[in-house]
Amino acid sequence: MKKRSYILALDCGTSSVRSIVFDLAGAPVSCVARSVKLEYPVPGYVQQNAEEIWTKQISAAYEAITSAEISAEEIAAIGITNQRETAVAWDKKTGQPLAPAIVWQCRRTAERCERLAGSPEMEMIREKTGLVADPYFSATKFEWMLENVPGLRERAERGEVAFGTVDSWLLYRLSGGKVFATDLSNASRTMLCDIRTGKWDESLCSLFGIPVSALCEIRPSSGVFCETEPNLLGAPIPVCGVAGDQQSALFGHGCVEAGELKNTYGTGGFLLMNTGSAPKLDRKGGLLSTVAWQQNGEITYALEGSVFVCGAAVQWLRDGISIIRHSADSEELARSVPDSGGVYMVPAFTGLGAPYWNSSARGAILGITRGTQRGHIARATLEALAYQTVDVVREMERVTGERVRSLRVDGGAAANGLLMQIQADVLGVPVRRPEYAEITARGAAMLAALGVGAIASPEEFLAGEKISVFEPQISEERRREMLDGWHDAVRRVL
Repeated sequence: MKKRSYILALDCGTSSVRSIVFDLAGAPVSCVARSVKLEYPVPGYVQQNAEEIWTKQISAAYEAITSAEISAEEIAAIGITNQRETAVAWDKKTGQPLAPAIVWQCRRTAERCERLAGSPEMEMIREKTGLVADPYFSATKFEWMLENVPGLRERAERGEVAFGTVDSWLLYRLSGGKVFATDLSNASRTMLCDIRTGKWDESLCSLFGIPVSALCEIRPSSGVFCETEPNLLGAPIPVCGVAGDQQSALFGHGCVEAGELKNTYGTGGFLLMNTGSAPKLDRKGGLLSTVAWQQNGEITYALEGSVFVCGAAVQWLRDGISIIRHSADSEELARSVPDSGGVYMVPAFTGLGAPYWNSSARGAILGITRGTQRGHIARATLEALAYQTVDVVREMERVTGERVRSLRVDGGAAANGLLMQIQADVLGVPVRRPEYAEITARGAAMLAALGVGAIASPEEFLAGEKISVFEPQISEERRREMLDGWHDAVRRVL
């Protein structure tokens, strides 16, 4: 019997899937990625083929094991992390998808959500789920399928249909159809789950016309979900950890204490703060309250703030106005000037997210003079990413009544050292950037290792972690001056 010395993480993202093998000290051994196609049948619609998601993920997993030069018998557990809110419908008997998967980015239910936002039910939704009425979440996607896929409602009422997020779809296929389950972090993103009880809420399901029988069992994020079918990877492997991608990244950073937070600088920016054993509702509506994870019978909650445009602003410098050839060039160009020269860039390409939530706002570059150069615009763009982060962090401090002591970071734009220094300067606290970039997958691996008992604490997985720390280097007066200029620019845009 071979020693089970490895953990396999399945990171099922939106445009790609990854499979990463870690050893029990948290070091990556192999990584295989596959791209997944996104479909845009009409403006505002975004969907995927659920079967493609599955086949790409399982093939990447098999190759990751092969690349690591190990066998399936040496893997102690599998952890899953996934794009959240994406809705999948499949046949409970055959396992075949019954419609295209509706991706979290899809806006096809925008009108329904606008009606909900002004309805008497909105207060119930907010109190029970911690969410706002937005097409982002899964409930209106499931509802749309029931109303628009021929025969689906009748089949759902007969108990033949399974509705789930991507994690439950993968669990179903990995187990050969034996397990229909999700974890509480993913369930909390559907707008159908009461985040205090950790259960599907009958009133919410009734509001959206979704049979509770079509929804899967909700389980803790860490613990045994199923064993994989032996023929898939060469031997049965227990699946012992599941979490939505942003919650998994929070765990992967080791943010296990209340008040700790992380920011993922992707196409957008996703900030999550651990708020401990009680949900913190932002009654002004700027932040979401969500489940971070559930372990050992205890629920840990988080506050979440989403910035619509983060790395996408740097991509615009490259693709929109062509002042850089590669995204990485933004750092060198921004360093060519000592500051932004009074220029402020508000990247409201598709409106402004948290804490403003103004979908009609549009972007602007303000403060241009005859002396403005490309470098000033590049630097102002990087500063905008940092300013938006400050705005969300300040909202989190307002809701919790606690001051943030440091910020942990990941995502593509976090590789930009100048951006990280600017972030530390304008936030006024150290910014901590891990050397290893695949933090989301690492969080899933940690949950799985804990769930199978391969490690006793997250610290075991993080013991060898190398971190770069960016300390604030400007005065409080300069910080206030920069932020005042930013908020003036935002007011002009709004």
